[in-house]
Amino acid sequence: MDKFDQQILALLRNDARMPVAAIAREVSLSRTAVSERIRQLEQQGIILGYHAQVASPERGAVRAFLELFYNDSRCELYVDQIRTFPEVKRCCGISGETDMLVYVEAATMERLLEIRAAIEDFPRMQRVKTHIIMKEWEM
Repeated sequence: MDKFDQQILALLRNDARMPVAAIAREVSLSRTAVSERIRQLEQQGIILGYHAQVASPERGAVRAFLELFYNDSRCELYVDQIRTFPEVKRCCGISGETDMLVYVEAATMERLLEIRAAIEDFPRMQRVKTHIIMKEWEM
């Protein structure tokens, strides 16, 4: 990947629907050259797809990561229970001291606390640590 490919990727990260002509102007290449570079980046697996970033329907939503710590269990034992909360958007078994990381988007702080309390009551759950998202940056 050269500097042109990096510039093209940066522009597409910012706006995946940016027209090829606009990208070409920004990077000082022809539309044909930019189209070919994008095609090659897709074929090489560098560009995996194009996604719509959708705003949360509840603008005041509380977003948080929950760190789960438990004894003698595997992630699979908790996943079905965690799926019962529609506010849970992602659940990851991870390495290290933390056993599982859960991403939650709740309408209110009260709802987040209800979810956390329910998870704390899971069998063999040692501890739940909450990290409220204060600010987020797109990469």
